[in-house]
Amino acid sequence: MSDLIDMDPTRAAQQDQFLDVIDRDEARRRFQAHLQLAPLGQETVSLGAALDRVLADDVIARVDVPGFDRANVDGFAIQSADTFGATEGAPRVETLNDEVLSPGIVPRHPVRPGTATTIATGGMLPRGADAVLMIEYSDVIDSRDAAAQTPLQVQIRRAVSPGEHVSFAGTDIARGETVLRARQVLTSREIGVLAAIGAAEVPVFRRPRVAILSTGDEIIAPGASPRSGAVYDSNAAILAAAVRELGCEPVLLGIVADDEPLLSERVTAGLEHDLLLLSGGTSKGAGDLSYRVVSRLSDPGIVAHGVALKPGKPICLAVTGGKPVVILPGFPTSAIFTFHEFVAPVLRAFAGRSAPRSQQVTATLPMRVNSERGRTEYLLVNLVRGGDASRDRGGSDAPVERLAGQHAPAPALYAFPMGKGSGSVTTFSGADGFITIDQHTEMIEADTLVEVQLLGQKLEPADLVVIGSHCVGLDYLLGRLQRQGVSVKSLNVGSTGGLTAARNGQCDLAGIHLMDPASGEYNRPFVGTDLELIPGYRRMQGLVYRPGDGRFAGKPLAEALSCALADPECTMVNRNAGSGTRILIDRMLSRCVAKPQAVPGYAAQAKSHNAVAAAVSQGRSDWGIAIDTVAGVYGLEFIALQEEHYDFVTPRNRARRPAVVAFRRLLEEADAQDHLRQFGFRL
Repeated sequence: MSDLIDMDPTRAAQQDQFLDVIDRDEARRRFQAHLQLAPLGQETVSLGAALDRVLADDVIARVDVPGFDRANVDGFAIQSADTFGATEGAPRVETLNDEVLSPGIVPRHPVRPGTATTIATGGMLPRGADAVLMIEYSDVIDSRDAAAQTPLQVQIRRAVSPGEHVSFAGTDIARGETVLRARQVLTSREIGVLAAIGAAEVPVFRRPRVAILSTGDEIIAPGASPRSGAVYDSNAAILAAAVRELGCEPVLLGIVADDEPLLSERVTAGLEHDLLLLSGGTSKGAGDLSYRVVSRLSDPGIVAHGVALKPGKPICLAVTGGKPVVILPGFPTSAIFTFHEFVAPVLRAFAGRSAPRSQQVTATLPMRVNSERGRTEYLLVNLVRGGDASRDRGGSDAPVERLAGQHAPAPALYAFPMGKGSGSVTTFSGADGFITIDQHTEMIEADTLVEVQLLGQKLEPADLVVIGSHCVGLDYLLGRLQRQGVSVKSLNVGSTGGLTAARNGQCDLAGIHLMDPASGEYNRPFVGTDLELIPGYRRMQGLVYRPGDGRFAGKPLAEALSCALADPECTMVNRNAGSGTRILIDRMLSRCVAKPQAVPGYAAQAKSHNAVAAAVSQGRSDWGIAIDTVAGVYGLEFIALQEEHYDFVTPRNRARRPAVVAFRRLLEEADAQDHLRQFGFRL
């Protein structure tokens, strides 16, 4: 139905004019005041049907990925200490075990000093081995004597370090880790993560169903034979595509001629869906039936008719029983403009989708990156914003939102390399883009400007960037913020890395648990005048071991540790240098032994509490230090050692940013604190 029609004098006399033209913001406020802007429910779909759906719940891994220590290359599983000093001119020789470890084969024999086991890429690392020697740096010596049964030997022409060419269990995804958060749109990358943890189905928000109805005697369907005065219905096709782009499902109700009873019937049918769109007939003329039919709706009915927009003035916004009803102008440009202005935000809320944010970008590489000469490398990176004065002045009461037409100076970007390796499924999922390093470059120095090719169509900077030590409690808090509409980005680089990032203005928050060896105090001694400490919660650290291990069971910590250190077959798993737990371990061992480095397993550095627990539960190590929450997840026994403080720091010039303030308020909420206590943390 046209918004402007030829009318006879009688009908023209019945023409009304807009009585209440209001501005855009007031129209939006009136419209949304009668709507519940929240997802419309959820359903479970298979992974095959999950593409472009919106995740309804956090996804927590129930398995480790990889599920075992895995070789990254073809070669030999060895003890790295046996290779020290090996060169082309002075190779080392080891005896080969009578076993070949292909993918899927469980090792039968441990690797002892002076021995090695042949292993293929993807093979399970045997007990005792802590590295894999690439086959290119070895030669197999066949000096077997049938009578003497001499075994094969391998000649080692290069030294390897602990952990080289090995993906340790849980280093990509750890059991109990939140791998995806609610309200993420599922792309092929997220679906790969779900498949990697064995999820066959996924909870997603239900797709809103949007009824689309075109009106007017002059409107004909595309493909119909043209006639004089007819107009093809382009609006329905445009609106249906726009609805799909928002992750919703269009329901085409067809075209209704100027027949009021039939139009009323179709409107009633359209109200069975989640939102009804009518195209045309929004003016108050006597012949504009869409307006006449919709004007009879109640609860509350029409809330805005006529908005100070060009194009789009005739739009009519109504709500009935909590369902939106919108009459869009008949001209296509006006229709799509007003759709994106008023309808799209509502559909995003109904679908659980975030608002869009305003492909190559320049960023600073904050650390040195080494590359192998002779091949082009694509380095996946995560982009975070540096400080900028316009955002730093934001008050604590400023809302977490982006206003249309607001153009703040572009902040500096930092490109953090994704550090989990080529076998990781989460690396590609979490990356924003990649840097191309040409084949002639061996190293890019820290603080170098680089060009980053974005993986998505647009860079979507998060409201809150968190860099530091990982914790399941932090995962929970960030998930809560995400549900509140605060977009978050979290990079797990350890306490020391987080502290450095905060000092350099590369993040909004850093989670840390660093103990000062001199005083035994956590975190505060490391916070200078440029940072502000935000108290978090307490976690109990302790010795973890497998149930039934008589060396530890029923013993106090000092006695259990003495038994472990007295047994040369009792192997520990250490933590990475720079972590708060590593400081605690070194302090503890230095009181018991003269050379902590000589403790079996000391060189094996796990990067998280989960990786420690995985090593112990799978029998690759016999004990380690982790928090009690993780010990429970892995079914391990626990001997308390010391309570640690898991706190947060923020740069002082970012402390009043809306997202940081929202995080601090969340920490103070009783419900959030109750959930943290359920994790086993103390406030």
